Amino acid sequence: MLVIVAPGQGAQSPGFLTPWLEDPTFASRFEWLSTVADLDLAHYGTEADAETIRDTKIAQPLLVATGLIAALELFPHPADAFSQIGAVAGHSVGEIAAAAGARAITAEQAMVLVRERGNAMAAAAATTPTGMTAVLGGDRDEVLAALEAQGLTPANDNGPGQIVAAGTMEQLQGLADNPPAKVRLIPLSVAGAFHTEHMAPAVGHMATLARSVSTHDPRTPLISNRDGQIVHDGREVVARIVGQIARPVRWDLCMETMTDLGVTGMLEMPRRDPGRDRQASAARRRDLRAEDARPARRGPRLRRQARHPVGARRQPHLALARLAVQGHVRPCCRRRGRLAGTREHDRHGALDPGRDRGLRAPRRHDRRVAGRGRRPRVARSAAGAASP
Repeated sequence: MLVIVAPGQGAQSPGFLTPWLEDPTFASRFEWLSTVADLDLAHYGTEADAETIRDTKIAQPLLVATGLIAALELFPHPADAFSQIGAVAGHSVGEIAAAAGARAITAEQAMVLVRERGNAMAAAAATTPTGMTAVLGGDRDEVLAALEAQGLTPANDNGPGQIVAAGTMEQLQGLADNPPAKVRLIPLSVAGAFHTEHMAPAVGHMATLARSVSTHDPRTPLISNRDGQIVHDGREVVARIVGQIARPVRWDLCMETMTDLGVTGMLEMPRRDPGRDRQASAARRRDLRAEDARPARRGPRLRRQARHPVGARRQPHLALARLAVQGHVRPCCRRRGRLAGTREHDRHGALDPGRDRGLRAPRRHDRRVAGRGRRPRVARSAAGAASP
């Protein structure tokens, strides 16, 4: 089973849209969503620096728009996705993109909601200097006790080995001065203590707007990041999007639901910045791995590409994702530069719609092996680490 997930704030990086906007179709669709959001998202995704796109009012619409158009590039006829995708989910603000992908709301409604969400959360964050820090490793009970001692909130629970603390800068500094044993602390590139009581003012504003949003029941099962439950009612989807602004994200429960559903592949739209939180990503991949997963044959290799000038990173290909969805390649590879979990699992790049030339077509042997009924290796990927 394949699921599509959308990362949260913090997945953006300077220039990450440059290869995408080389595709005229992507660029025109992106311009339309930029118009709806009343932001020059193309500029922010190609030319703006890291500090600029760290702003909540910019980062959130930028990521949602990119995720929506990337999914549309993969499925030009959205109805085709409903028979091939087992579920969708979003980490924090990514749940808005997931809701639009499941057709609970339209893309235009998603852009209006994320624009207002970003503005309201930025206003709430400006009241008091707050932030978030990823706590990697350590004993779970000890970590939670340390957060409580500092008055911090476990705003994101991303599974074994990663909890994200959120609170005032003074509280975060207290955690840094007295960390739990055997942990690594990573300050996150976000502008406030999201998913905590500090965001309560934003909830009221969003609740007022949400009453005017027309909804439909999701066409694809949507896994809520509030408690990992599958939501079938469109009104409840929007209500949860509003409520999660001031509630912790339980991505660990989403991963448990995916395991229960028998998920074997995860496709991230858009691919998050690969240089951040590799240890945390590994922890989430281990959490998703099914107990009865067996080793499988390696799939086709991907030819080496010239490094892209932006960030000097190799770019995987949207064509690989298309082949995976069509079932021509197997979600069984483990190493960089090969397909894993029905998407190119390259830690050094993002799916690139403009570089299909280097993809080797799957051999007949690969398709023949895929039909023998062997159990595939579960995908080793997850959505954004910790963000709103």
